[in-house]
Amino acid sequence: MKILFDENMPYAKEFFSEIFGAATQLQPFSGRDLTAQQVSDADVLLVRSITKVNEALLKENSTLSFVGTATIGMDHIDQDYLKQRGIEFHSAPGCNAISVAEYVISSLVILAERYLLDLSQLTVGIVGGGNTGSRLSEKLTALGITHKICDPLLAKNSQDTREFSSLDDVLKCDVISLHVPKIIGGAHPTYHLLDESRLSKLTDKQILISACRGEVIDNQALLVLKKQGHGLKLVLDVWEGEPEVLTPLIDYTEIATAHIAGYSLEGKARGTEMLYQALCGHIEKRQHIIIEPRCQLVNLLPTASIPLIQLNQKFNQVVLNQLVKMVYDVRRDDAIFRQQLSSQGFDSLRKNYPTRREFSAVQVTLSSNALSDVPHRLGFSSK
Repeated sequence: MKILFDENMPYAKEFFSEIFGAATQLQPFSGRDLTAQQVSDADVLLVRSITKVNEALLKENSTLSFVGTATIGMDHIDQDYLKQRGIEFHSAPGCNAISVAEYVISSLVILAERYLLDLSQLTVGIVGGGNTGSRLSEKLTALGITHKICDPLLAKNSQDTREFSSLDDVLKCDVISLHVPKIIGGAHPTYHLLDESRLSKLTDKQILISACRGEVIDNQALLVLKKQGHGLKLVLDVWEGEPEVLTPLIDYTEIATAHIAGYSLEGKARGTEMLYQALCGHIEKRQHIIIEPRCQLVNLLPTASIPLIQLNQKFNQVVLNQLVKMVYDVRRDDAIFRQQLSSQGFDSLRKNYPTRREFSAVQVTLSSNALSDVPHRLGFSSK
């Protein structure tokens, strides 16, 4: 079995060599540069979001039976074509949702410190109530931060008992955080969801965070708005036209990064594990060979550089600031982006992204003076 996998999928060799051992041929590739010739004799293709899987890529292949993307988003996959070919497809829904939510929390902590904001007095509007929006909602709830969620599709789901708000209401919140896929057309398109008209209605005091798909915001319209002196504070992890970036817009951002919000070690590796489990099921179904998914991510992750923190004082925003920055300070990624984008390039920054851990990698113990379990509800380990 020949398995092609994106070189940025952590622990791919550990997971997939376990299936058939020496009989498995594992071949990494550069996601942006994959060619039809490279895929021509593959049985399994495992990608990330920068690889477009379509007829042009698969036209020389007649052996492929499984395609997986180690990401939440699927707009880079021509699913109709895969169905026509009878090729099984799997994504990794929710794999990096925690990572993205913690990117947002780190950004809020930094901006609160920079502008002396009381987080408990802010309202946050979440656009998109799926896996990522839900994880962010949980963390905001743990911190006692009032928030609203807009998701017209989930609002129609009778099994989802959450209270949903309109887009207009969410766009009036102090902080707006975008967590939707790129959808062109249909009843609820997200392409340029924040266009010139909606952007012009935002106020100078608001914060706009985008960590989903760059095309959800009209970047040119946003640049024009900022050049006019609008005070909207921007946190941009995604950019229209990636890997090309509207570089003049960078100077108008508070935090700018290279589409790495979901790039925690756990987030990326969780996607690998999910595809490994799906592939085991695929082989069992196709070849009637029982394969128990024995490899587990928990046994592969290294110990965090600071594995244990003891909290000896009452939890407050100052303590939150210290805890969050100790695990993930988004200013590191902002500095890398600003200093190295022109020399290294967008894709290189992603490929060589330094290791980042999630809150769960750090155990927080609480003394009797702490009087709060907020760190544990925020995601820090309690054991």
